[in-house]
Amino acid sequence: MDNRTVAGPSAGYPPDLLSFSFGQLSELLESLGEPSYRAEQIYPRMQRGIPPGKMGNIPAKLVAELEERAPYRLPEIARKLVSSVDGTVKYLLRLADGNLIETVLMRYRHGNTVCVSTQVGCRMGCAFCASTLGGRIRNMTAGEILGEVIAAGNDSGERVDNIVMMGIGEPLDNYEASTAFIRLVSDPRGGLCVGQRHISLSTCGVVDGIDRLAAEKFQITLSVSLHAHDDAVRDAVMPVNRRWNISELLAACRRYALATGRRISFEYTLINGKNCGEKDAAALAELLNRALRRGPMSRYPIHVNLIPLNSVRERDLRAPDRAQVDAFRQTLEKHGVRATVRRTLGPDINASCGQLRRAAGAGDTAGAENEKEKT
Repeated sequence: MDNRTVAGPSAGYPPDLLSFSFGQLSELLESLGEPSYRAEQIYPRMQRGIPPGKMGNIPAKLVAELEERAPYRLPEIARKLVSSVDGTVKYLLRLADGNLIETVLMRYRHGNTVCVSTQVGCRMGCAFCASTLGGRIRNMTAGEILGEVIAAGNDSGERVDNIVMMGIGEPLDNYEASTAFIRLVSDPRGGLCVGQRHISLSTCGVVDGIDRLAAEKFQITLSVSLHAHDDAVRDAVMPVNRRWNISELLAACRRYALATGRRISFEYTLINGKNCGEKDAAALAELLNRALRRGPMSRYPIHVNLIPLNSVRERDLRAPDRAQVDAFRQTLEKHGVRATVRRTLGPDINASCGQLRRAAGAGDTAGAENEKEKT
């Protein structure tokens, strides 16, 4: 059995059952002498949050063997905050080894969206983000990421329609688990069956990961965090830019779109005094049009999702006022770039990732890999 996508967070940690694909589960059950139909009994129900011991038709001996070989572990809800403004729910979840991560359930007219974390902490060092303040503790497994979706769905009692991989961590810095999660949550034989066109993955600009992802030919939406139109500003707010600059990043975006046929969405956090003037907007539009609006790419619309900064206590950065935000959006659209302003959800519960976990003291966990740049 290929254990690369089911490995635990540390040496000696058994693979978690939720990380198993249907084929991997079938292979494990066959090795235990079980009939082939057992995988069809277990696989969809375990993805609905039902442990093997509560499935009713699974022999006690097999339940014990699975617990030893691949334990079923859903994250526990350590804390839950519900917005009185819009019903957004923010979960602080405790993983099996005690580490804490955050997950957010957002309710829209078109369905429920869950924002998942992919790492315990983050090593990317973006200047505006709370998730990276304590460094990266470890990668999450595909099953742990899947467990976030299950936990949110079970607690709310509602179907999860869409998934955004925009929580704590950089998904492409945990490539194997992130791509395994996409396959698991979209598998029609599973219990969640979220179509890939309803999944978005956000990256700060890990170019080699973008190229690997293009080869997967997923039908997901790739969201690229840009946040600046020139390397000097992006170097200052996003250390990853010192490894792959804007030119290299946009070239990778072009390759991705041509390989997959899927448009890319750009995220742009507006920071007062840094990147949010009308001249910045005009320069950003010129940059994107020059890099992406040529040849076969001319048919792809360019979309920028504008995000007014959500201030972090430990950072000396502030959001622009609404007039600046509107002027920035209008300037982009005047230059042929579609732009929307992200609606702030859960404003009364600090729904942006990293803040609840840090308030719980998890951001300073001993042993964090305090790597602030992509190596």
